[in-house]
Amino acid sequence: MRIERAAFFFTAIFLSLASASLGQTSAQSSPVKAWKLPQGTAVVDNGPRTYRFTLDYDTANTKGEVVFRQQVAGEYTRGLPGGEVMWKNVTVADAAGPAGSLSTPQKRTFMEGFHYPKSADTMKPEFFKGFPDTAVVERNLVWDTHMIEMFGQNYFDQLKLNEPFSNMSSEKINMPNVGTFDLHEAVLEWIGFSQRNGQECALIQYEAFFNPLEIVNGGMTLKGRSDFWGEIWVSVATKQIEYATLREVVVGEMKLPDQDTTQVVNVFRSGTLEPVSAK
Repeated sequence: MRIERAAFFFTAIFLSLASASLGQTSAQSSPVKAWKLPQGTAVVDNGPRTYRFTLDYDTANTKGEVVFRQQVAGEYTRGLPGGEVMWKNVTVADAAGPAGSLSTPQKRTFMEGFHYPKSADTMKPEFFKGFPDTAVVERNLVWDTHMIEMFGQNYFDQLKLNEPFSNMSSEKINMPNVGTFDLHEAVLEWIGFSQRNGQECALIQYEAFFNPLEIVNGGMTLKGRSDFWGEIWVSVATKQIEYATLREVVVGEMKLPDQDTTQVVNVFRSGTLEPVSAK
């Protein structure tokens, strides 16, 4: 009887451990079934939400030596009445060389309170009415923000884990008073979950390479190509952008006003979009 009881005791322990092991395996594997993004959900706007968008431009020569730097920053607010968005506190600061201090940021008053419907076509010639023709980096703030929100929110339902996605065919984009941009295939990929600002987020990578670019602005011409990429943190609960990065390299031949020769330039852009107030 003692032997039988001992055998029963050890058998019970074994079964208990096996059951616990299976439970752990099940608990570990069950989240895999949840690796799907919510379907059919809209972006939740509970009121105004303001972001800070900061972009650094580094212009270098063919040897990689930085000859000019510029920082552009502004505040973007969405969730306004009537589905409008707005810009304010847009500034630009310059610096010569790789280590010089940035100048005092100069406010772009023409963008103070600049507002428009979220669904507006930002490529229409009249969209930037009131902007100086040479205000290229300021226009980029608008275009970049629109792109990040589109990549992070418009294709949410179609993304699958670790599967590159693209249904965006090549497109020649006319940028009024700036030039043209030939967007080749843009690829999105949902690579997992993360957290930002206390929100569970889907982390989405995006990239688009070998995009021909031509700029004709203020007597300056630039013919080259653009490669850009970045990451977007999108709240699973609200589909709001909780954080985003942007990287871009533009390489091309530039001709300045009153010059007959061209020079090769390399412009590297690095930026972050993050909420400063949120609902």
